[in-house]
Amino acid sequence: MKQAKFNEEHQRKKASEASQEGVSHDNKKNASKNGVQGYKDKQKPRETEKAKPKKTRDGPSRRLRSGDLDVAEEMDDEDKVKRRRKKKLKMPKMGQEVKIPLTITVDGLAKLLGVPNDHLLRKMSHMGMDKLANDFLLSGEEAADIALEYRVVPVLPEDKGPELHPLPIPDDMSMHPTRPPIVTIMGHVDHGKTTLLDTLRNSSITASEAGGITQHIGAFSVQLKSGQNITFLDTPGHAAFSAMRARGANATDIVVLVVAADDGVMPQTKEAIQHALDADVPIIVAINKCDKPGVDPSLIKEELLQYGIQTEDLGGDIQAVHISALKGEGMEELSENITTLAEVLDLRAEVDIPVQATIIESQVEKGRGNVASVLVNRGTLKVGDIIVAGTAWCKVRSMTDDRGKSVKSIGPAGTVRVMGWKEIPQAGDMVLQAETESKAKDVVENRISKRKNKEQLASLEAMNQTRRETHERDAVERADEKAYSKAVWEYHNGLRSTFPEPPKVDKPNVDAPKPQAVPTVPIVVKGDVSGTVEAVEAALKRLPKKLIQASVLSSGVGPVTESDVAIASTGHEGVIIAFNVKADKKTQSVAKREKVQIMTSRIIYKLLEDIEELMVSRLPPLYVDEVQGEAVVQQLFDITVKGNTTTNIAGSRVTSGTITKADKASVVRKGKVVFTGEVSSLRNLKTDIAETTKGQEFGIAFAGFEDVREGDVIQSFRQKKLERKLE
Repeated sequence: MKQAKFNEEHQRKKASEASQEGVSHDNKKNASKNGVQGYKDKQKPRETEKAKPKKTRDGPSRRLRSGDLDVAEEMDDEDKVKRRRKKKLKMPKMGQEVKIPLTITVDGLAKLLGVPNDHLLRKMSHMGMDKLANDFLLSGEEAADIALEYRVVPVLPEDKGPELHPLPIPDDMSMHPTRPPIVTIMGHVDHGKTTLLDTLRNSSITASEAGGITQHIGAFSVQLKSGQNITFLDTPGHAAFSAMRARGANATDIVVLVVAADDGVMPQTKEAIQHALDADVPIIVAINKCDKPGVDPSLIKEELLQYGIQTEDLGGDIQAVHISALKGEGMEELSENITTLAEVLDLRAEVDIPVQATIIESQVEKGRGNVASVLVNRGTLKVGDIIVAGTAWCKVRSMTDDRGKSVKSIGPAGTVRVMGWKEIPQAGDMVLQAETESKAKDVVENRISKRKNKEQLASLEAMNQTRRETHERDAVERADEKAYSKAVWEYHNGLRSTFPEPPKVDKPNVDAPKPQAVPTVPIVVKGDVSGTVEAVEAALKRLPKKLIQASVLSSGVGPVTESDVAIASTGHEGVIIAFNVKADKKTQSVAKREKVQIMTSRIIYKLLEDIEELMVSRLPPLYVDEVQGEAVVQQLFDITVKGNTTTNIAGSRVTSGTITKADKASVVRKGKVVFTGEVSSLRNLKTDIAETTKGQEFGIAFAGFEDVREGDVIQSFRQKKLERKLE
């Protein structure tokens, strides 16, 4: 008995060792079934622990049951998630330089930095940026700010390039010579600004001005009886020349504000005051036309108080002079006040430095080419100098003063007309001297490149707005589709009783009437000087745009050419505005053939009136129905007409006004119009009549309408064409 138990225990021990050896090396296939099961029982994990499936090279052990396979796969997924979390996110190297372009998309920046798009979008969100889409455009500065968050060094495109800069103004100007004061004459149109300047320089400028009003900035040097030289700038007073007045105020030392004693403070007077105050320029008030009977200059001074102009006799520090520019009264007092104020200001300028000046006006002159009026601020301008203004450069070929006399050089506060410009400079541009022609060309190219970059950056927001609207629309559509899919699933699974309606897709309705686009008038603007071209363009932009709008296709200085006609002809019924310039006969014939209208004018307010009239003429006509008379249908008759046919006649009585056969008529039944058309017959008894008046009875028939009933109201009306306006 004991021996049998010993043999049995020994046999079990041997089977257990054999099964251990077979499982560990995977090559013992003859282990007993009981031994393997005993091994499993000994190695069985506790109930609180999860059993890990054994793996071979091909995957989970085939000995596992089907329920264990799901557990194994779940464990594999958890391991993958953990490995992904442990995997370090690749970031750009700290301190490395990254070249940032002028503009870049979010997706492009992610690739440039080598970071995932979603990580970059989260970073941008934390920075408070709203351009959270891969195709949104970023400016170079925005991209650089994002790059700094990744601790890299952004390198933006070089914005320096060759450039010219004015020399700094010395702290001590006492060692430099004095210069003449620059005085700008400002005020409302027709208040006598140019007449005042005529009297000061003993000339007749007004006689040469179209319509007797100034339409350019005139620059003149005047020598007073005392020997003092003064440079005067005469600015136009019309509302269209606001930009010119602003330039005049910014380029001056003293403003002489001319106010007519018989007219008072007017809109351009207020504007001139504001320009002078904004430029922080001292003001002298010249109350003109004081020779007229019944005027009271003190009322003008009181009126000026409400605009911040307090004269000396009212407790302020602004001088006021009573003058008559036409008779020359008060001129000496005004000149003395100007020279005294100039001495107090102690105006000085360097003469031995590269020139710095301002473009007053620019134009194209026959036989001279591109010409610009230049006011020298510092330094000395000489023939042969190379100068740059904006995106135009010039080697000074010749210069003339305001009287047409040729000059070789001009110093501070002097004004000259400069010839030799390669392109027409813009009024208001700063003029700086360059050492060589190549330097001037490089500066101009650099400025043109910068201008293009600014234009590109200006269009960024518009492009992003379009993309933002597209994304929002797509997001709404996706949300609708998702909600629809969920509702369909709920219906098929018994969670809702009705089948959902599919989401509405906004498709263009071909049959729907399209909204009428605002008609446009294509316009080419040509003028004698850049300032007037600028003024005309600004006036066109201020026109109301609700009913019709002006579209400026091109603008420039100089006479009308065939190329201008070609540009205008690209639009429907194009127009060329020629201000103070002409078109030769050949150009006029080409314009006639191409059906392009050339509007010529020399007076700004007349031109603006003509433009408004032209715009109104392009509007579709607008008619209103004026009721001429009313009648009530009392009885219906059938009568025989030519061809043995019968027609329905409405016997009626006129209740008001006149019923006329030539006018159109409406049939109104219970307050609703059931017919509008022509009157085919109008009779009194058997006689055809042209009209019938109040109280008379008549018979009437309509063309194409016989459903007239007793009690209907007949209205006779005429269509009246309304006078249209732009507003």
